[in-house]
Amino acid sequence: MVRCIAIDDEPLALRQIKNYIERTEHMELVATCRSAREAQEVLEREQVELIFVDINMPDMNGLDFVRSLTSAYYIVFTTAHSEFALEGFKLNALDYLMKPFSYDEFMKASQKVISLVDLVERCRAAESAVAQNEAESADSDYISVKADYKTQLVKLADIVYLESAGEYVRLHIEGSATITTLFRLKNMETTLPSNLFLRVHRSYIVNIKRISSYTKGRIFLDNGEYIPLGENYKDRFFEHFKA
Repeated sequence: MVRCIAIDDEPLALRQIKNYIERTEHMELVATCRSAREAQEVLEREQVELIFVDINMPDMNGLDFVRSLTSAYYIVFTTAHSEFALEGFKLNALDYLMKPFSYDEFMKASQKVISLVDLVERCRAAESAVAQNEAESADSDYISVKADYKTQLVKLADIVYLESAGEYVRLHIEGSATITTLFRLKNMETTLPSNLFLRVHRSYIVNIKRISSYTKGRIFLDNGEYIPLGENYKDRFFEHFKA
């Protein structure tokens, strides 16, 4: 299922995209947003793969919004102004829908994303299975990850925390090293031992043994860094550390 948001300052345009998404298999509308600022708030709390975004909007236009993104998303621009097309594709947009666009045109753009997400998920599932098998055959104290075109065995105790980076996950290793691998955080969550690692935020998993303290929504780690504790993960976090 491809999770989407739609951003447009025109209510009629949002209703059209909402209708199109609801008619389309394998797509789920997470939210409709009237501004880029509103969309940024949604992305802070929701897992999203695809963004339909209008270009000509007040306050922050669609191009600047995409430039501001810190994670990777599939982008489809929607606009009535063809002069923005080249600039949109320079930002690696997957497609560009000229208003008014038909359901068939919408489907052609959406199918590109659906196919890509399906391919990436199948690759991740295969790599996850390989990683688990290799780790089990090597040593239960290690995890196998693919990075820089090779397979690396990483000692679990050396992982301080894991951070979502769009289509990738960054493993923050003791000694300030990082390893970036093509996994979703939810795939890593199922691969890692639950007695050692805990999901504490939609973007973070932490090594429980590396936690030194907690205060005011921040989890402090033994390497001097801190990560946020997400509102939806507080109950599980505090339950885990009950005496």
